[in-house]
Amino acid sequence: MADLLMNRLPRTLRSDADFWSLRIVDERVDDHAVRNDIALPLRMSSDRGAMLVAWCGAGAGYAATADLSESGLQAALDIATQRAKASAAVSLIDHRKIDRPTDSGTYESPAIEQPLLTRREWVERLRHECAAANIDSRVVERTAAVQITQADQICLTSDGVRIEQRFRFMLPQISVTAHAQGVTQVRTLGGDYGTLAQGGQGVLAQFGFDGAGARVADEALQLVAAPNCPSGSRDLLLMPDQMMMQIHESIGHPLELDRILGDERNFAGWSFVKPEYFGTWRYGSELLNVTFDPEPREEAASYAFDDDGTRATRQYLIRDGVLMRPLGGALSQQRAGLAGVANSRASSWNRPPIDRMANLNVEAGASSLEDMIANIEHGILMRTNTSWSIDDQRNKFQFGCEFGQLIENGKLTRVVRQPNYRGISASFWRSLVAVGNEATRAVYGTSMCGKGEPMQIIRVGHASPACVFANVDVFGGV
Repeated sequence: MADLLMNRLPRTLRSDADFWSLRIVDERVDDHAVRNDIALPLRMSSDRGAMLVAWCGAGAGYAATADLSESGLQAALDIATQRAKASAAVSLIDHRKIDRPTDSGTYESPAIEQPLLTRREWVERLRHECAAANIDSRVVERTAAVQITQADQICLTSDGVRIEQRFRFMLPQISVTAHAQGVTQVRTLGGDYGTLAQGGQGVLAQFGFDGAGARVADEALQLVAAPNCPSGSRDLLLMPDQMMMQIHESIGHPLELDRILGDERNFAGWSFVKPEYFGTWRYGSELLNVTFDPEPREEAASYAFDDDGTRATRQYLIRDGVLMRPLGGALSQQRAGLAGVANSRASSWNRPPIDRMANLNVEAGASSLEDMIANIEHGILMRTNTSWSIDDQRNKFQFGCEFGQLIENGKLTRVVRQPNYRGISASFWRSLVAVGNEATRAVYGTSMCGKGEPMQIIRVGHASPACVFANVDVFGGV
């Protein structure tokens, strides 16, 4: 339906704006879940609509509509044009100086044409893993689930640019709760929202879903029987599923350029990073290399063009520890006079794009996991985020993990429960002393990154190797 509509649009939509664009989004979501061997009700949703943007002189106007008829789209474009004209004389941003999209193109998630299981087959597969987690009477709750999202997006501009992007997202989840002698512990597969990726059923293999029920349950039982995490200064070995949260909160959000410029300070806070830091400021040790990388198609936030129509390419944000460029799209780049990346993204058809992290990755280093463990005399390994807290400038933070294991004299020893650590963003990244090689690297993603007013919840990807940080303040939970 959307493709047929697009074939008519260049001849039907009219505006006297200097420039206008149309973005249609059509998204469908299926949720399947089994809890304690009982299939939960299937949940299905669909959402479709369009955002019209017009530029007139220095001003810009937006209008969204769920009416995708030709008359409905024209009415929204008329409103956007009127608003652009009204704002032209008072706009704080001169839209005449912002680069317009120039390239047409397409993008597809991997295996997007691959047939998926039927709903019955999904439930049986989930029921199998749920039952496999029932390994002990101390296991009190077991859940297996998968969410499948398919999204089509078409962008058209008055300059003749046409962009079509098709996405399929898979989010497999397993959660096991164990209880014994007054202690309750939850263990998951990659965290509550960490196993999002693009693709077909191969995503389940990517995260080791098959066979994970029993494995996750065993680790939950280990945690129930484990002592509380000790407190004190230790070297910290973070595995990729926790590095995801560390990257997200203490690199991703601080580097969003609209946040640096103050746009979020009355809602989600702003940033300790200043515009003058770029090009010279040491964000981390020389081992730290961070890229904005929209190209690996299996990662959650890969795409060919952002929602302003800018072609997306891989860029270093931090190189050899030095801050190079922010996460800022075309609008923020014009405001700040800084080079950024193609990361203007909207959560839906009824939201305007804003600066969002997308795929934000730590590049692999040279250390094997065995060597990193062997070089730690007094440390701790942590996996899988369970709690987070960070101040409104994304500077001071505190994170808790599901699973901890002490490292003594170069060897992994006792499992400990409720491991936590805290620090200050730049100081923490400057304490990076070892970066794992490609064999330690893993790709994770979340569907639950929030920002903006009105709120926008968006998908983000993070790939990282295991990493070691020296002399981190570690403590146990209560």
